[in-house]
Amino acid sequence: MSDPFSAPARRAARLAAVQGLYQMETAADTPAQVMTDAMDGRLPRLEDERYDGEIDLDLMRRLLTVAVENQEALDTTIARSLSENWRLERLDAVARAILRAGAAELWARRDVPTAVVIDEYVEIAKAYFDAPQPGFINAALDACAKAIREAA
Repeated sequence: MSDPFSAPARRAARLAAVQGLYQMETAADTPAQVMTDAMDGRLPRLEDERYDGEIDLDLMRRLLTVAVENQEALDTTIARSLSENWRLERLDAVARAILRAGAAELWARRDVPTAVVIDEYVEIAKAYFDAPQPGFINAALDACAKAIREAA
């Protein structure tokens, strides 16, 4: 049996949190519905295949909870981190979900190095987008990290 706290399990939790935040925005699902989908093996989705690895459900739950409970503050931080020609509402829903999950982890998991958090979400962005979006996600999360972690 694999370790639910391994790096792959944490990576799966991050991906599931991004997909869950997307699902919550586009389908109006609740965090409880998203967690049920994860526990039933429906999240994360990998190119229409069922994910069969371990997921760090505690990390996923924490990311969703922080993102939902602090959405206004996180969205404000993200919006301030975007270049002046961009507004958060103008971004693709997947990009918003990636930024919200990344900002939530920067906010709630100060034990995880900033570079690790940013790299994990840039890798998720690469799964959904071609250049230049992953670079955009990198720059936005870097600016978020400065605002969130230096403010503490």
